[in-house]
Amino acid sequence: MQQMEKSNFVDQIKIFCRSGHGGAGSKHFMRNKLTAKGGPDGGDGGRGAHIILKGNTQLWTLLHLRYYKNVLAEDGENGSKNNSSGKTGKDIIIEVPLGTIARNEETGEIEAEILEDGQEIILVKGGRGGLGNSNFKTATNQTPEYAQPGEPGSEGIKVLELKVLADVGLVGFPNAGKSTLLSSITAAKPKIADYAFTTLVPQLGMVEYRDGKSFCIADLPGIIEGAAEGKGLGHRFLRHIERNSILLFLIPADSKDHKEEFAILHNELEQYNPEMLQKDFVIAISKSDMLDDELKAAIEKELPKKIPHVFISSVTGQGLSELKDLLWSTLNNPDKV
Repeated sequence: MQQMEKSNFVDQIKIFCRSGHGGAGSKHFMRNKLTAKGGPDGGDGGRGAHIILKGNTQLWTLLHLRYYKNVLAEDGENGSKNNSSGKTGKDIIIEVPLGTIARNEETGEIEAEILEDGQEIILVKGGRGGLGNSNFKTATNQTPEYAQPGEPGSEGIKVLELKVLADVGLVGFPNAGKSTLLSSITAAKPKIADYAFTTLVPQLGMVEYRDGKSFCIADLPGIIEGAAEGKGLGHRFLRHIERNSILLFLIPADSKDHKEEFAILHNELEQYNPEMLQKDFVIAISKSDMLDDELKAAIEKELPKKIPHVFISSVTGQGLSELKDLLWSTLNNPDKV
């Protein structure tokens, strides 16, 4: 039996998080050999530890958090005599790749989004420390017999999701030649085979352009009709497209109906999230080394007029530099708002 290929790409994990409870304030009165009945000197409790998300450009996946199931932060210490405040709990920092969002599992609400290196967001706040009795003395009540308890920390299950941050996303049916294109214009080595759904996880590659410039391109698993409802690899991978500024539609030259294929892909994106249609589109006709000029002209008639297109062949290298030029100029288009 063929073993399933183990993937190092993890784009969704669940973590149970509990922040630290605040320490209690102290109820204490000053007593020493010189002071028989001193005033209140109870210190405040320390804050409970936060759980913090921090962006790190060196990470590309959530793999390092795969076995991170329960994150329990430490409590703040209680206050003590001599107005000594309790120690603050040590915050837990979870490093995540850029493009990570954190949701509350129960409500589905997005609670944090990390987009920059070094950006820190408190995911779960620690409880505040309670005030000691020295805070409550007044002219009329000089011996307060009470202090505040610490606030409890919060807890809940958080879902961390990664949406790949790439400049260009490759969109197409399974077997359209996306991985072959990625391997021929970048140094990435995706698995390539002649069957549908060879690519099961997004693959990223850097395209080197002229004068040392480069941009990032993501090979996403194939989209089939009904993906927005969850068919094929469905929803799970449509979300990776949300962050790409250009969508490169790859349609093979031997497709039965190029117009129809583009319409299906376009429709899936629209059903998933209508905002996707605001992005820049580019169409590449792959496997076009088998076309002559007459066939190219026939295919051009089927394609939408307003969207730029280019004929490419990843095998012979035909049209690849044209494609890079087109993607670079679209990415750096000054007319873009």
